[in-house]
This record gives sequence, C-alpha cells and structure tokens, in this order.
Amino acid sequence: MHYAQQQQYLKVQVETASPGELTLLLYQEMVKSLLLAKKLYSQNQFEDMNAPLHKVRLILSELIVTLNMDYDIAKDLRRLYEFYSQYIAEFIIKKDEAMLNDTIEFARDLAATWKQALLSLKTGGTQVHA
Repeated sequence: MHYAQQQQYLKVQVETASPGELTLLLYQEMVKSLLLAKKLYSQNQFEDMNAPLHKVRLILSELIVTLNMDYDIAKDLRRLYEFYSQYIAEFIIKKDEAMLNDTIEFARDLAATWKQALLSLKTGGTQVHA
C-alpha cells in the first residue's frame, strides 16, 4: 500500500511540476539511482548494479534532449551529460569505485545547484548566501 501511495504522489508531483522542477526531479532521481548502484556495488551485486546505472544514463539522455541549444550553457551541460554518461559506461566495465564516487558528487552538485537556482527564482533572487 505504501508503495502505491508513493507512486501516486510522484505521479501528481510530475504532472504539476514546472520545467525547472521536473529537471530537479530528474537530478534527484539520478542521485538516488547512483546511491543504490553504490550500495549494490559495495555488496558485490554487479549485475543488479547495472539497472540503476542504466537508469542514470537514460536520465542523462533525456536531459540532453531537453536542452535549448540556443544558449552557451546548454552546450556546456550537454558536454557534461555526455561525459558522465560515458563515464558510467566505463565504470560498469572497470568497476573503479572512484569513478562512481565522482559521478555521485557530480549529480549531488547538480541537484543542489539547481534547487538553489529554483529557490532564488521563487524569491526573486533576493536570497543572501553566507
């Protein structure tokens, strides 16, 4: 029952989210999937680890497709997304934990930066940071 309620909440959240909020949801899902992959990696469950990593690569592909290439920042993001998608593919082969940790840090930073940007937009950019 709890899982069904979670799925319904997520469905409503996605259906009512702005494009910026949808991007944040994708970044957060990337972090969640990468952390699951790390847990499975630490348990030597390498076959099971591939599913969440594949999900992250699909998210990165979706993020690439949605970029507005009229802006220079979009070109930079595209290069980053492509790099980390390839990096994950290399990690699957090499199983070098440092590569996975790098990717988790990247995803966490993206999510935190995007969340802060959304908050700043909502408050009119008047937030003061220490």
